[in-house]
Amino acid sequence: MSDAAASGRGPNRHRSNRHRYGPWRGGPDPLAPPFDVREALDALGEDVLAGGSIRDALRDLLRRGLPGETGRPDLPGLDELRARAARMRRDASRRGRLDGAVTSAQAKLDQALAAEREELAGRDGDEARFAEARLDNLPRSAARAVSDLSDYAWASQDAERIYREILDDLRGDVLDQQFRGMRDALRGMQPGADDAQRQAANQAVKDMLSDLNGLLAKHARGEDTTQAFAEFMDKHGDLFPEDPKNVDELIDALARQAAAAQRLMASLTPQQREELQGLMAAALGDPDLAAQMAALSDNLRALRPDLSWERGERMRGENPLGYGEAADALAELADLDDLLDSLGQQHPGATLDDVDVEQVERALGAGAAQDVRRLQQLERELERQGWLVRDSGGMTLSPKALRRLGQTALRQVFEHLKDGGRGEHDLRDAGASGEATGASRAWQFGDEQPLDVVRTVGNAVRRSVATTGPRVPGARTPRGVRLEVDDFEVVETERRAGAAVALCVDLSYSMISEGRWGPMKQTALALAHLVATRFPQDALQIIGFGRHASALSVEQLAGVEPDYVQGTNLQHALKIAGRHLRRHPDGEPVVLVVTDGEPTAHLAPDGDAVFMWPPLPETIRATVAEVDALTRYGAAINLFMLGEDPGLRRFVDAVARRNGGRVFTPGLDRLGQYVVSDYLKTRKGRRG
Repeated sequence: MSDAAASGRGPNRHRSNRHRYGPWRGGPDPLAPPFDVREALDALGEDVLAGGSIRDALRDLLRRGLPGETGRPDLPGLDELRARAARMRRDASRRGRLDGAVTSAQAKLDQALAAEREELAGRDGDEARFAEARLDNLPRSAARAVSDLSDYAWASQDAERIYREILDDLRGDVLDQQFRGMRDALRGMQPGADDAQRQAANQAVKDMLSDLNGLLAKHARGEDTTQAFAEFMDKHGDLFPEDPKNVDELIDALARQAAAAQRLMASLTPQQREELQGLMAAALGDPDLAAQMAALSDNLRALRPDLSWERGERMRGENPLGYGEAADALAELADLDDLLDSLGQQHPGATLDDVDVEQVERALGAGAAQDVRRLQQLERELERQGWLVRDSGGMTLSPKALRRLGQTALRQVFEHLKDGGRGEHDLRDAGASGEATGASRAWQFGDEQPLDVVRTVGNAVRRSVATTGPRVPGARTPRGVRLEVDDFEVVETERRAGAAVALCVDLSYSMISEGRWGPMKQTALALAHLVATRFPQDALQIIGFGRHASALSVEQLAGVEPDYVQGTNLQHALKIAGRHLRRHPDGEPVVLVVTDGEPTAHLAPDGDAVFMWPPLPETIRATVAEVDALTRYGAAINLFMLGEDPGLRRFVDAVARRNGGRVFTPGLDRLGQYVVSDYLKTRKGRRG
């Protein structure tokens, strides 16, 4: 063996440790995330910028899912799952008629009576005639007839067998509907069993019910039932194929079945209900057994009162359903109703945690359950990555997400701005907050001002000439110019005067009814992002006004909803704007008003809002007084009028003449462009 081989450094070892890397070609990337969180966030942002609230936008995203490249949902939403559940409910409601147990009992009773009469017709004697007379006088009600025949001595074995089937089948259906494993325990009650077998099986059922009711009573009293539950399952666990792990799971399974039985009774007509109750009483036979079953129903109803115990259902279809089939169909309908409610997410405070994934899997399959888990994961990822935060009202956008939302709004506004010279919206350097003086100075570590390229290159050329001397004819000329640190110079700037900006936005109901809510919100978010990122020395306050006015943070603005109370209180908004401007006396005062209606409300001396339409003279006077106060302070009020209301036109024209501001009538698609452009232009002015 060579040294290389002995040391493990031979060529074979090198070959075995050689790895090659390249693009994955085996299908979908196994490491790719199940969805694009940023895509989901952008979808949320579109809804918010269109005028929706944050919570509504999140709910709508989860309802419609994320679209794929082919137009089919890459991540199906709750609406698609809900539509599947609704189709299943329609199919379940057409499964058949609920009175099958009554009609089946009546048909079997007719067969038994026919067989008995045939047997009696071949016999002589008074006993046979007396039996015929008794059969002729049976009540027309199947339940009463079955009860009256409980002590009848049957002449025909076939007739007796059919009669026993009526009782045994219904008894088995009733108990098996409540206890899924009861069929095996009831074998001793099947036709052909002797009295001893029947009594033993009957006693076993009563013992189980007694133990069960005792366990539920302990649980209802708040006692620790851990040991009692274990003992009960050791003794009777084979009757519960659901294999519950604790008392609550046992109660859930039993209550669901018991509620379905009660819903079956509530779904029948009074006559059908009376018939079925009579047949069940005859089938159970033993009063103690019937009492235990009634006590169980009462216990379960008290422990799970939120289930639909008394709600009737209308079933369609030709096929008569037996007792167990009918109760199962109604239990399935109840489950689908609960599933539809949780998938609908309509109740206050609804979250994806309300959706029972196991219930989804039972009803719609494993694929649907996986879709719900992915939606839950999407919601968690949005929160984990810091895009959503949870408060007392549910989920809302985080400051990080609001910055992205503002950036999107500003980008959409700037898409309409073709004249790049109207403002510094393209500047990305920190020097954008200062104006060039025409001078330059040597660069120092930490400077963020733009480089003076001409002076920097000139310094390098002059230094190079001073170092190498004048150019000698015929000598080789060096390529390019080498820059040294000492060559760099930056443009000197002076800090611009900041601006104090008040953006007053109309939040009245007419803004949303006329489709102006989304453009207004997008405009305000775009302006807020522009000020925060490009002009941090400016002080912006957004003021929303309906019947009252209030200052809004960016978070509040993103989630703000229309004021459904009538009133346009511009006077209150201008008063708040004046306070904001006076808190920043060194800033250029800028007041921008976006509204679609003339003032119809003002503040009374006691602070309450006074509303009237047409506007009261007091409202106009109070609003004009605030206009005059801002005018004296030196603030120009520029108004952006949405719509062509004649009263609003007269008012804004009068304000413009009185204040010296301007009036704009932009289309909704260009509102953001007008407001942002006017802000950029106005802030360059100087107070007189």
